[in-house]
Amino acid sequence: MVWPMFPRLLSPVALGPLRLPNRLLMGSMHTGLEEAGDWGAVAAFYARRASAGLIVTGGVAPCQEGAVFPGATAMVSDRDAARHRRVTDAVHAAGGRIALQLLHAGRYAMGPDCVAPSAVRSPISPFAPLALDAGGVERTLQAFGTAAALAAEAGYDGVEVMGSEGYLINQFLAPRTNRRDDAWGGGDGGRRFAVEVVARVRAAIGPERALLFRISLADLVEGGQTWGDVALLARAVEAAGADALDSGVGWHEARVPTIAASVPRGAWTWLAARLKGEVGIPVVATNRLPSAEDAERVLADGVADLVSMARPFLADPDIVVKARGGRPDLTAPCIACNQACLDRTFEGKLASCLVNPRAGRETTLVLAPADVARRVAVVGAGAAGMAAALACAERGHRVTLWERDGAVGGQMRLAAAVPGKEEFGPLLRWFEAALREAGVELRLGAAPLPDDLAGFDAVVVATGVRPRRPGIPGEEGAPSYAEVLSGAAGAGGRVALVGAGPIGFDVATALVGAPGTLEEWRAEWGVGDPALWPGGLAPPRPAPPARAVTMAQRRPGKPGRDLGRTTGWIHRLALAAKGVEALSGVAYEGIGPEGLRLAHRVVEADTVVLCAGQESEAGLAEALRARGVAPVVVGGARDASGVDAERAIREGVEAAALI
Repeated sequence: MVWPMFPRLLSPVALGPLRLPNRLLMGSMHTGLEEAGDWGAVAAFYARRASAGLIVTGGVAPCQEGAVFPGATAMVSDRDAARHRRVTDAVHAAGGRIALQLLHAGRYAMGPDCVAPSAVRSPISPFAPLALDAGGVERTLQAFGTAAALAAEAGYDGVEVMGSEGYLINQFLAPRTNRRDDAWGGGDGGRRFAVEVVARVRAAIGPERALLFRISLADLVEGGQTWGDVALLARAVEAAGADALDSGVGWHEARVPTIAASVPRGAWTWLAARLKGEVGIPVVATNRLPSAEDAERVLADGVADLVSMARPFLADPDIVVKARGGRPDLTAPCIACNQACLDRTFEGKLASCLVNPRAGRETTLVLAPADVARRVAVVGAGAAGMAAALACAERGHRVTLWERDGAVGGQMRLAAAVPGKEEFGPLLRWFEAALREAGVELRLGAAPLPDDLAGFDAVVVATGVRPRRPGIPGEEGAPSYAEVLSGAAGAGGRVALVGAGPIGFDVATALVGAPGTLEEWRAEWGVGDPALWPGGLAPPRPAPPARAVTMAQRRPGKPGRDLGRTTGWIHRLALAAKGVEALSGVAYEGIGPEGLRLAHRVVEADTVVLCAGQESEAGLAEALRARGVAPVVVGGARDASGVDAERAIREGVEAAALI
């Protein structure tokens, strides 16, 4: 059958011995569920996403010293294989196919026993690795073969070998980390190691299972591989028995972002297209291709044979189902924020999703049909209110959603105006489509009084937040962050920001300007052609800032301390490149015509913008309680401190699960 909207994405494809029903892979991502020990939850997580053409699991170590942290999941025994059998059985029962990714972290392993080709410590690790001797290399190769055999025993349909992102195999390939002078040193020796891993895995799994190799197309670090190195490796891996090459870009220590929202969509497809010209096996494009439309475009352009998405399957497990049904508008979009997925992973917590808090909680956060359909009022159509309304409707309740503004979104509308956060725009469009599809009655431009809510069985108050005024003399004429981001207030050529937290960083980003095209973005971050620049790392060429911006905060310490763990560095580097000055530990004395007066300095400014946090809009909740009504209060209306879209959406869904 030909699917009119996505004829290529939904067409079958051969991947070695496998025939996949569509060309969309669910890419590898670590969730922490395996380490939590609840293999029923692991099975439920993957089975829920079985409509993907092929699922690739999170990285599993072939030996304990290669685990990403002590105690991380590994495939080393029959007992491990038996646990994984629960996963493969569940996916197969749901009609899916699944491959195990084998990942040896090398010097990225967060433990004192980590090993590497050479004793070169990673700048993001506290541990210096031990250099593998010849015996250690052979033991590592044997471990890959043994783990692959166990994967076959566990019922996996294939194995992906992680040879990218700066992990062990990639460390053997790059001069930056391979300083050996034996048979495993240099370009030929590193390539020999990668090829030998592939050969051992192929021998272990046999011809009836697929073998994918994730290859680094641009390391984005000094001392990285050249394109000639990549091409030689690709052809050698193909000859050794790989059925497909999965694209990878960038090491974890790279100074170039690769998957954050500020990275343009399709930023790396040009490398996948070049790889496709080097080999005869299928090539998988990945990284910043978040939608079915993006995937279809890549396939139609002949850039790759398949497309891999990881985080988008957290946001919506039914990407393929909705594409097949001709309703991609109902696909909840990944906004590449990293907040609930990668940030949590690097904090040792279970991964989930800002857009879909049920991701990773398939067995615990369940929206079961309500025993009795109730009339539910939700007040406030920001993140928390829209999430609560949708979840209540899914349970079968009759929902009315009020919003005092003329459009839904609340603070998310402001976020969408920030360069690098444009993905909030598709998220808002999805909420609008999903609310219509769910039959939620939406009343815009209306703020209900307690009397208007008297006939409802339950009331959810999600009235959100308002900008906080810090109480600085002269602040009366200063615009708030909301006024600037919404366009209600302008800004001069010199701007001082009162506040240097996440809001201040967003406003500063909007004021100094950001790259508007892929070419400008590559110049800003120094992304070069790996045929000309080893590792694909060129000198950055940032454009001049649109304004001179200074941020100031009362709190001592590094500004932006509350930014995301995996994205904060991006914001800091981007603003530093634009000359933004960030002050901390200041004492505000006043705001006047000259700018922002501090205790020991005047920051000369044409405009001073208040970015000093938020306060709860709690008036309705208080009025209801005064009448003896107990509303469910969620998001910023409940607690404005540190509120963001992730917490707001999660609280909205959790509240609905109990109504």
